[in-house]
Amino acid sequence: MADPIQSELSDHELIGKIAARDTAALRTLNARYARMLTALAWRFLRSEEDAEEIAADVLWQVWREAGNFNPSRGTPAVWLITIARSRCLDRLRAIKARSKTMAADDPEPVPEPAAQLERGRRSQVVRTVLAGLQRSERDTLELAYFSELSQTEIAARLGVPLGTVKTRIRSALTRMRQALAGRDV
Repeated sequence: MADPIQSELSDHELIGKIAARDTAALRTLNARYARMLTALAWRFLRSEEDAEEIAADVLWQVWREAGNFNPSRGTPAVWLITIARSRCLDRLRAIKARSKTMAADDPEPVPEPAAQLERGRRSQVVRTVLAGLQRSERDTLELAYFSELSQTEIAARLGVPLGTVKTRIRSALTRMRQALAGRDV
C-alpha cells in the first residue's frame, strides 16, 4: 500500500525520491501507474502475463534510472509511457524473430488450390474496396495497420492533427465495412 504522505507528492517529486532510493516513493508511483502501464502493454501484446511483466520492467527501469530523468523532455507519465512502448516494441520484435526461426524449422505446408483461389479472390475484393477510399484515408489506414507507429506518430508523419488521424481511420473502416457488407469475404 502506498504511503499517504507519499501519495500527496507530485510525480516529479516521486521521481526525485526514487533517485534517492526511497522505496516508498516507488510503491506510490507503482500504485499510480501500474494499471495504466499494464493496459498499454496489453494493447500491444494481447497477453496479460506479458503486459504485467512489461509494467514491472518499466518500474524496475525507473528505479535504476530515476537519476537520469530530465523534466525538460516531458512529464514522468510520458517518460513511463515511452519506456513501456519501447519495451513492447522490443518484445514484439523478439516474438516475430522467434516465430520466423520456428517457421524456418518447419516444412512449409502445401496450400490447397481451392484455398489459394479463394484467398486470391478475397484479396482482390479488399484491394478494390481500398482503392475506392480517399487517398488520405487509405494512407492513414495503411500506416495504422501495417506500421508499428502510434496514432500520434502517424499524425506527426502526415503533418495533421491527431483527431484527423482518428477520424480518417474511423471513416475508412466504416466505408470498408459498408462496401464489404453482403459480399462473401
